[in-house]
Amino acid sequence: MPLHFELVTPSKLVRSEDVHMVVVPGSDGEFGVLEGHAPFMSTVRDGTLQVYRTEGGAPENVKVRGGFAEVGENGLTVLAEHVEG
Repeated sequence: MPLHFELVTPSKLVRSEDVHMVVVPGSDGEFGVLEGHAPFMSTVRDGTLQVYRTEGGAPENVKVRGGFAEVGENGLTVLAEHVEG
């Protein structure tokens, strides 16, 4: 089962897609999120989201600045203050 991933800034929805896994630069260290992850919330530090579309595939790197990450029933939502690119 894929993980539903949304990346949002204050001004727009940057992406909404089903992926295999996302590695988030949390303020307490990086953490990976797969489908079925327990509910979780973390602040996000400036860094790079690694978005894996498929298992074993190369990640797509997305630079983010600040914000929050929330894992819930609907998947992973990253609310970033700023997204580069």
